[in-house]
Amino acid sequence: MLRAGDAGAGADVFKSECAECHSPKQGKNKKGPSLFGIVGRPAGTAPNYKYTDALTQGKWIWTTDKLHWYLSQPARKANPGTRMKYDGLDDPKQLDDLLTYLGTLH
Repeated sequence: MLRAGDAGAGADVFKSECAECHSPKQGKNKKGPSLFGIVGRPAGTAPNYKYTDALTQGKWIWTTDKLHWYLSQPARKANPGTRMKYDGLDDPKQLDDLLTYLGTLH
């Protein structure tokens, strides 16, 4: 589902919520994998990043709906066994803005 967010505001949300562990640049992994091209990518497939089995065995595609579901709750609830330490983003506007921004990373 296409979400009507503001990509500029989403870039700010990314900086405050995601940038410590993730990069928006292609091929630049940090503690977490690069989020370049995340929308439409199969889970657990960013190049040169070692994922836990919890994510690689999920066999799902990162659609905006899947990202919305995943990021709106604690990561360990969404995907038990993950190393991701994130409590979830509970502001619907910020979440839509973030997803719109992530959709521009290609």
